[in-house]
Amino acid sequence: MKAALVKEFGPPSSLVVEEVEDPVPGPGEVVIDVAAASVNFPDLLVVDGSYQILPDRPFSPGKEASGTVLAVGERVTRIKTGDRVLALVEFGGYAEKLKVAEDLVIPLPGSVGFTEAAAFGLVYHTAWFGLVRRAGIKAGDTVLVTGAGGGVGSAGVQLAKALGATVIALARDQDRAELAKTQGADHVLTSGADTLRDDLMSLTGGRGVDITLEMLGGDILTQVIRATAWEGRVVIVGFASGGQPAIKPGHLLVKNISLIGLQASDYRDRTPNEMRAATQTMLEMVASGQLDPQIHRTYPLDEAAAALEHVAQGKVRGKIVIVTGHSN
Repeated sequence: MKAALVKEFGPPSSLVVEEVEDPVPGPGEVVIDVAAASVNFPDLLVVDGSYQILPDRPFSPGKEASGTVLAVGERVTRIKTGDRVLALVEFGGYAEKLKVAEDLVIPLPGSVGFTEAAAFGLVYHTAWFGLVRRAGIKAGDTVLVTGAGGGVGSAGVQLAKALGATVIALARDQDRAELAKTQGADHVLTSGADTLRDDLMSLTGGRGVDITLEMLGGDILTQVIRATAWEGRVVIVGFASGGQPAIKPGHLLVKNISLIGLQASDYRDRTPNEMRAATQTMLEMVASGQLDPQIHRTYPLDEAAAALEHVAQGKVRGKIVIVTGHSN
């Protein structure tokens, strides 16, 4: 089979596509004939060697893949050969075949295609555990999603709206702002850190935001905290701006604000049953049209490096997906 491999850590161009041996499932494992694999921002960190979890080289990056089950090992009871599935993994998705533990495999509804499923996995998984598990979202909440227009941002806007929230999207530019509007955002801002707090307080009638799904960090995070409502929750997903600001405890104390960290992959590894249940619920929402994974562009496996470079340029609206050419 073909696989895109990290042999030496470096830029996206350091990826090489080579023939490797086909995987064989062990006890409790399945092998998937991969049709599509999503490209996520953390893949860049994996490839350049700066991510917190790095397997031994050579390995294939890729944290989610969809396709058809080719083979199952002993003690596999929930999944069978021929099933159409989505797998959430730590690495291995950029390949024509993927070996994965049965616990990490979710059957796909018949109406959800492989490319759509691959674009769905990690970002909606992150949005769900941020909004539902960590922040306790409820209908009527006002939710701010920063980084709207990217993968997790797009998922967060759609999911928060589907769960009954009033959604404010913070977008980098007008192009992403328009995308957020089409995905259901009630209000869209392109504010910088200098005006964000005032703009949010104005939009909420001086009350502030109940929940923020925050991906930017830096001065944006500081102003988000200042614009949070009493007993509001700020879920920190990442620091795409590159900055990790000093937090002033007084800002948290004065309004009983909760500042919450989110490492979404922990739920995959620690509570796989809960991960599968949440993913199944959201896949059904995709099938019913409540959620709509935004696919910006697809690349063939041979061009995995170019797919990663596209993400690195920061110009993606939605998701980049690698396709193998296998049946979809």
